[in-house]
Amino acid sequence: MESAPIWYVILSGFSLAVILGIVVHKTNFCTMGSISDWVNMGDKGRIYAWLLAIAVAMSGVLLLEELGVISLGMTMPPYRTANFAWLRYLLGGLMFGVGMTLAGGCVNKTLIRIGGGNMKSLFVLLVGGIMAFLMTRTDFYHYAFHIWMDPLTINLQRFGIDNQQITTLVGSLFGVVDSGWFHILATAFIILGLLFFIFRSRHFRSRFDNFLGGAGVGLLVVAGWYVTAGPLGQAAVEAASFMDNPPQGVGAMSFTFVNPMGETLYYLVHPLDITLITFGVAILVGVIVGSFLYGLFTGNLRLEWFTSKKDFLRYLLGGFLMGTGGVLSMGCTFGQGITGFSTLALGSMIAFGSFILGSAVTMKVEYYRMVYDDAGFMGALRAALADFRLLPRTSGTLKPIA
Repeated sequence: MESAPIWYVILSGFSLAVILGIVVHKTNFCTMGSISDWVNMGDKGRIYAWLLAIAVAMSGVLLLEELGVISLGMTMPPYRTANFAWLRYLLGGLMFGVGMTLAGGCVNKTLIRIGGGNMKSLFVLLVGGIMAFLMTRTDFYHYAFHIWMDPLTINLQRFGIDNQQITTLVGSLFGVVDSGWFHILATAFIILGLLFFIFRSRHFRSRFDNFLGGAGVGLLVVAGWYVTAGPLGQAAVEAASFMDNPPQGVGAMSFTFVNPMGETLYYLVHPLDITLITFGVAILVGVIVGSFLYGLFTGNLRLEWFTSKKDFLRYLLGGFLMGTGGVLSMGCTFGQGITGFSTLALGSMIAFGSFILGSAVTMKVEYYRMVYDDAGFMGALRAALADFRLLPRTSGTLKPIA
């Protein structure tokens, strides 16, 4: 059966996603929650768990690529592309960071909450899926963003650089672009640096779940790369090339959830067309199933719905920004913040920083407006930006909150 490798890849992705749903639900691995802990309580334990996931994923990718087991020259999305769309990563990341804060979590956390019975998150998935669909399958992205962003994209090939991998960019400065040893040593230096800062943190060491969540998520991202870009994934690509109507989304990818929101919505509209069941659809459904199973066996299922019109509008805006910003930045906190980061793509690193900044500033703005009843949005925003030293602290801003 020519299509067998393709379905093996899809089913393998579903299985890995079920495990991911269980691990994330059990350990409370949450990117938005980790930023909240840091901003509101000064606790960096969960944000270091996020960094551990990155370090583990980077280590796995380095090992598998150097052994020739996987090839990430062409990925979906194109993390290492030479077309460096810096503004997409920056603006999309900021939009997604704001959106996930308003919606109570990133796309992965949304899926975890759906599995736990949260109907508000199901609404976020629907809104985010609609926006992801519009951004990827209609002219909405072209007219809203592409026509003015594309001229600002930097084509690195004009400078003799064929990808945006950070080791390639740094190596080009020293004339060692093609040096495999430089890539290995530079990547190892980054990984060891991350591990040093992670394990010296008492906040991280205080909870075993920080280690379990970070290491588990990182290993699952590596497993996703192995399934889609290893021998089985390469066989799937070869099988698809001989099919008249192959399933979509065949190629090197790992855990990312924004585009799969749109893919899943499109499949639900055409449920009889099994060629629309992609790796992305499989992992999205798998995370929900894994979270549900964990909640079922631990008695941690709880139905939740909107408490007010304001609550509804907040989640509506959050879903809109996550779907739009996530496609714009070419990934979510998982897709860029861990999976993309594991490829050492500079764009992923910019998106990673933008997620954090957008979310952290939103939290600060909301906090200032809650504490100061007469605080307007702009005043709270100026105060929030000043807290992060992005604006000077002046007499016109609100008094800092201890």
